Amino acid sequence: MYFAGTLYWVVGTMHTYGGLAIPIAVIACVLLVVFLALYVGLFAWSVGRALRWLGPSALWLAPLLWTAAEYLRSWVFGGFPWVLLGYSQARVLPVAQAASIGGVYLLSALVALVSVAAAWVVTERRQTRWLASGAAVAGVLAVALWGAARVRDGALTRSGEVVRVGLVQGNIAQEDKWNPVLAESILDRYLDMSRRAIADGAQAVIWPESSTPFFLEEDPVRASRIRRLAAETGTPFVIGSDQYERDPQRFYNAAFLVGPDGATAAVYRKMHLVPFGEYVPFRTLLPFVAPLVEAVAEFSPGLEPVLLPVGDRHLSVAICYEVVYPWLVRSFVLGGSDLLVTITNDAWYGTTSAAYQHWEQASLRAIEHGRYLVRAANTGISGIVDPYGRIVTRTELFETDVVVGEVRWISERTIYATIGDVIAWLSLAVLLMVVIASRATKRAS
Repeated sequence: MYFAGTLYWVVGTMHTYGGLAIPIAVIACVLLVVFLALYVGLFAWSVGRALRWLGPSALWLAPLLWTAAEYLRSWVFGGFPWVLLGYSQARVLPVAQAASIGGVYLLSALVALVSVAAAWVVTERRQTRWLASGAAVAGVLAVALWGAARVRDGALTRSGEVVRVGLVQGNIAQEDKWNPVLAESILDRYLDMSRRAIADGAQAVIWPESSTPFFLEEDPVRASRIRRLAAETGTPFVIGSDQYERDPQRFYNAAFLVGPDGATAAVYRKMHLVPFGEYVPFRTLLPFVAPLVEAVAEFSPGLEPVLLPVGDRHLSVAICYEVVYPWLVRSFVLGGSDLLVTITNDAWYGTTSAAYQHWEQASLRAIEHGRYLVRAANTGISGIVDPYGRIVTRTELFETDVVVGEVRWISERTIYATIGDVIAWLSLAVLLMVVIASRATKRAS
């Protein structure tokens, strides 16, 4: 139920853009849902094992066991860390501040802890049940009070150098993006909107994922128009465009930094590709998705978390789906990123909840790392989120829009940026301990 209710949009995406018939798309979605549900099954099985090993008090291990299952889901077969439980708190800002300490996995554990407290009151018969559950709820309330104070103080919004960024939401329909007849008009739209952003004071302009209707390095005539605008205005551009490598032949989903001199200063190649969107896993085992295989251009993953230099500062770019990988964004910050940028094309999702899910998940990265996050999306949602998860500005879906706003270059690191997913590793250790101990108990009996 959890995954069917949050990933229903996969059917429409695979049918509309992947060429699968509706029944086949439904089957593919069901298989995905069933696979993801195995991790919930792992959680339930491990809780059962813990209860047989330690008795009723083992119920209090459930938050860590849930988190362990989520962490495994984030890694196995490339991982799919979409709609983790902790993301439910992305707009509950006082609670969400805990992500600056333990990331989204700590938030998942806190949500599960409240559920355990409720379950304990219902299932435990001793009078002390209220004491234990009350202590758990009090702990969460203490986190919320601390988080509210942290947001109210807002120290990070007063540190670092201010820079104005312009986000261009071109709103190009998916079926039009690669139509050669429309290439010139699409480029005209982006250039005109960029001029508006610069006129409004933008010191850097960001275009969405795959925004150019051509390969930036393979069409020097059209690319020269972008480079000329950057040089004439002295404005750096972050451009989402595909990249072709000839020897050996590979395609990359990339982000180019066109510097204020009009030259390419750096290129980041997307490292985490979208399964069934940018490559098709298990092709030989899934013959019924043949139309999808034909529709998908096979991309290669990038190998390094390259930062893009703007003056003497650096920004990082997470392309589309990459922003839901907490450790990837952390690698950018550890490498010296002072501003988090994510570019995406969510036209695939239509008006479903997927685009909103994507926006909320991206927003949490800002809290985890104490950085401003700016997001440029082809059809929305584009916007700016401050280091506490507050929305500075944002667009609506399927509108042609330009957003210009102030952000800051921030170099301070949060606790999470320093220690990483310690909570998740602790959870995995508890899961392993439960498995080993329960097997030993079973043999002894």
